[in-house]
Amino acid sequence: MHAESNSAEFSTVDIAGVTLVADLSGALYWEEQRLLVVSDLHLEKGSSYALRGVLLPPYDTIATLGRLGAVIARHDPRTVIALGDSFHDRHAHDRLSQPNRDVLGALQARRDWIWISGNHDPALPSDLGGVVAQEATIGPLAFRHEPTGALGEIAGHLHPKARVTTRGRSMERRCFASDGQRAVMPAFGAYTGGLNIRDGAFAKIFQTLGFVAHVLGDRKLHAIAASRCC
Repeated sequence: MHAESNSAEFSTVDIAGVTLVADLSGALYWEEQRLLVVSDLHLEKGSSYALRGVLLPPYDTIATLGRLGAVIARHDPRTVIALGDSFHDRHAHDRLSQPNRDVLGALQARRDWIWISGNHDPALPSDLGGVVAQEATIGPLAFRHEPTGALGEIAGHLHPKARVTTRGRSMERRCFASDGQRAVMPAFGAYTGGLNIRDGAFAKIFQTLGFVAHVLGDRKLHAIAASRCC
């Protein structure tokens, strides 16, 4: 994968004057606040598809919670913000198995947890633990599900991916998209798809191609100018 700048397991991303750590898992960590941010978990997507007759292996929730547990163990945050679409549909939380509920409860133990409402899960119940909010603001940063392009905004929803060239062939990977004033986070869920950062939806947020894709590689993050992506 051809990187235009630093390649590392962790990459720093400056947003509105705040330095955050972009984790290879697709999470963001704000060390000063001990705050971990993830987006678009889409828990129980497999069971949602099964209800419509599309059979997928029913392991997406435990896989996503396993990855979430690993990044929480790595950073030991005081607060976790889940940026919306944490559940794939309005009733997905009812389909959580008891073992998966126990895993989620263990991840929430001894830390604050904020569920941001998304378009897939606009009415989250209070018995999931933590608190539910439309958005959260900490210092100069605003955390919400759908991006508006506002300064200091960290959002999800679009599931950004970048298509890059390596060894004469192209591949598409999840990425953070940021221009230093705002950012769109990759989807964290195991079964989530993605939208190419050259799509017009990103042009509405960043106005120009002068933003960077922090691409999640196999072992490293690669910072690549959006204008260089396919």
